[in-house]
Amino acid sequence: MIYFDNSATTQLAPEVKETLIAYMNKTYGNPSSPYQEGRTARKELLKARAQVARTINAVPGDIDNQGELFFTGSGTEADNLAIMGSILAMDGSKRHLVTSVIEHPAVLNTFQYLERQGYDVEYLPVDSKGSISLDQFKAAVNNSTALVSIMYANNEVGTIQNIKEMAAYAHTVGAIFHTDAVQALGKIRIDVKELDVDLLTISGHKIYGPKGIGAMYVKQGIPMHPYIQGGHQEYGLRPGTENMLGIVGFSRACQLILEDFENENLEKQRLANLLEKGLKESIPDIYFNGNEACKIPGHVNVTFKFVEGESLLMSLNLKGIACSSGSACTTGSSEPSHVLTAMGLPPIEAQSSIRFTVGRYNTEEEVHYLVKEIPIIVERLRKMSPLARRSGV
Repeated sequence: MIYFDNSATTQLAPEVKETLIAYMNKTYGNPSSPYQEGRTARKELLKARAQVARTINAVPGDIDNQGELFFTGSGTEADNLAIMGSILAMDGSKRHLVTSVIEHPAVLNTFQYLERQGYDVEYLPVDSKGSISLDQFKAAVNNSTALVSIMYANNEVGTIQNIKEMAAYAHTVGAIFHTDAVQALGKIRIDVKELDVDLLTISGHKIYGPKGIGAMYVKQGIPMHPYIQGGHQEYGLRPGTENMLGIVGFSRACQLILEDFENENLEKQRLANLLEKGLKESIPDIYFNGNEACKIPGHVNVTFKFVEGESLLMSLNLKGIACSSGSACTTGSSEPSHVLTAMGLPPIEAQSSIRFTVGRYNTEEEVHYLVKEIPIIVERLRKMSPLARRSGV
C-alpha cells in the first residue's frame, strides 16, 4: 500500500519501535510506586517529559515542581482538557468564547457543548484559502471574551493561521488563548515562548509516534482545573496511571523530528510540488484548496470536478493508494467537509475533493505511480457522471 494520508496518522518510525521494545524489556513499573521498578519508570517519565517540552520550548518541571507540559490520552483529550480545564478554573464572569468554523471536531464539539451550557460562542469565518482575517478576529475578541481557540494549521487544507498576532491581541483584552497544534507539530517549528500562547495541544501519532498519547502545554500562571476526577498523576491535572509506552514513544518521535527537521520538510514539499504539477498537467477541471503561500509542507487538497470523492478514494485504494476525503475524525459522514464549505466550495465540489499528505517515508517513485494512475481513474469516473455529461466534459 502506498500511503498518502499522513495527516490522518503516520506509521510508527522504526527508531520509535526499537525504543518501545527496549523499554518493555527494561521495566514495567508504575511511576507512582516507591520501589525500584516505580522509580525507574518515574525517571523515564521525567526524561520523556523533558524531551517533549524541549520540542516546543516549554518548561518540563521535575518530580516536585510542576512544569508546563502534561501528557494526555490523545490530541482530542488534550483539546478537551485545555478548553474545559481553563473554563472550569474561571470565576464565570466572562461568558464570551471565540473559535473558528474550520476547527477540528475536538474543538468545535466542545465549544458547541459550552454553547448549550449558556456560553456565547462566536465562530469566525475564513476566506477562500482557509485563512482567518485579523481584522475580523480583532472585531470579535473583546473585554468579555474568556477564551479563544484557533488551530495553528488546518488538518484538511493545511492553511497556517497567524497565531502569534492573534494571541497577542487576545491578551490585550485579558482572554486566554489556546491553539490546537496537532497538525503543526513536526511541520512548523513550534516555540511556545515566541508564540506567547497560553495553551497548546499536540499528539504523538501525527509524528511517527504511537497512538493514544497527546500532550498539553499550559503557560505558567494560567489557572487550570482537572476535567476528570481521580489521582495525583500529571500534577493532579490529568488523573490516571500514565501510558508509559505512549509517553516514551512520543518522546523518541519528538527527538527524531528535531534531528532532520529542515531536510525532511523540504523533501515533503518537493514531493508535494511534484504531485501538484503532475495533476495539473494530466487532469483538466481540477483546483487546489488552501493557502499556497502559507501552508504546512506536504499537504495537497485537490477538487476533481464532476467526480464523486468516495468513488475516487475506493478506486485509488484498489490500485494500492491510500488517501482521504478530509479529516479522519469525520470519515464515514455523508456530509461534505465543513472546512471546504466554510471556504466557499459548493457542497458537490467539496464532496469531490481529495486530500493527499506526503510523509517521511514517501518516495518520488510513489508520486509518479499516483500521477500515472489517477488520470485514468478520473476519466473513467467522469464518463459515468451525469454532471460531467451535462457540462460537456
